Amino acid sequence: MTRDLRHDTASPEAVLENLEKYVNPGRARIYRLLGLDSVEYYAEGSTVRDSAGKSYIDFCSGYAVLNAGHRHPRIVDAVRACLDRIGMSTKTLLSAQEGEVAKRLAALLPGDLQMSFFSATGAEANEFALKMARVKTGRVGFVAAEGGYHGKTMGALSLTAKGTYRDAFAPLLEGITHVPFDDLDAMDAAVGPDTAAVVLEPIQGEAGARVPSDGYLPGVREICDRSGALLILDEVQTGMGRTGANFACELWDVIPDIITLAKGFGGGVLPVAATVARPEVFAVLDENPYIHASTTGGNPVSMAAAMAALEVLVEERLAEQAREKGRRVMARLEEIGEKYPEIIAEVRGRGLLTGLAFTNPSGGLMILSTLLDRGVLVIPSLMDWTVMRIAPPLNIDDDILDRGLDILEEVMAELAPTIVELS
Repeated sequence: MTRDLRHDTASPEAVLENLEKYVNPGRARIYRLLGLDSVEYYAEGSTVRDSAGKSYIDFCSGYAVLNAGHRHPRIVDAVRACLDRIGMSTKTLLSAQEGEVAKRLAALLPGDLQMSFFSATGAEANEFALKMARVKTGRVGFVAAEGGYHGKTMGALSLTAKGTYRDAFAPLLEGITHVPFDDLDAMDAAVGPDTAAVVLEPIQGEAGARVPSDGYLPGVREICDRSGALLILDEVQTGMGRTGANFACELWDVIPDIITLAKGFGGGVLPVAATVARPEVFAVLDENPYIHASTTGGNPVSMAAAMAALEVLVEERLAEQAREKGRRVMARLEEIGEKYPEIIAEVRGRGLLTGLAFTNPSGGLMILSTLLDRGVLVIPSLMDWTVMRIAPPLNIDDDILDRGLDILEEVMAELAPTIVELS
């Protein structure tokens, strides 16, 4: 018998108390500051309901996890069908699903990106990318961009360029150089004979949907080719159609040596990540196939979710939907920016990874908090809290998208005078 979980859902205050006592007091403090006193209960498509029955338009997609929306029926059905047969792998007998997903992924990715290693998170995917780069090149250094976000495990954190997240864990990996994003001269000066790889997000997500100039990624590819360094593109957030292409590197016709995927790769149902490389780069596993491993990576259930997510990406044209709807979103945001230039410094983005950069971070948080109260879920940018991101599911219905944008415009009109006074 299916239980009505609303009867089992604790009150918002009880949830916050548990968070404070047993999980993360700091997070609880932020929730209280923003007035977040609702407990999520049910989600479908592009909407979420809390335990009190209030409905929200999802303009954040769980930080770009829910590219296919909440509980996409095809992905959920694939996971259920797998669970009817098997859950985790024995890691002893052959498992068909891992190779099938890797083959499908290789067919979708550009160039000769062919060999896949599966894990659960973007940080894990990036860790293996770093290890492969060191073995392949025999070098130890890495160059990453200021504003880049690559995860919070030790190696990935070494690349993540924000002291707030790094300082408490110093010293991190040695040989890491950070240069300004979208600055080819700085990149050229930083990449040298000790550089194993350059690690970049094609479009910086947590820095607030920062899109580089058109010559940047091709220029970085040329620098890597000339110096013998590998190019690693972190598409954890930009992959799976989010930016209007299946993978953002295709926007500039750049093929990396290694690409990392997560978030939307699990279809919004399970955590799945992939590190995909050219065969010659992946050769680190040839002599010792267990030099890097994941006990749960590539398990049948996760692979069922990933395969279904790839099928939905292609057959439902998620990248094309992101491209078309992204143009509409950007047009509306630019109109809003023109109306309120005193508080909006910049409108950014590509596809359905977009952001509003506020002149006053307090003003941005006021807008975010009020939108939540009005039933629109949006997110700040972890590397730049002045930027509020709008990143809905790629298959969001047009009427829901327009309604969310209308509410945003109404909130801006109401709060603009107050924010201007704060400035």
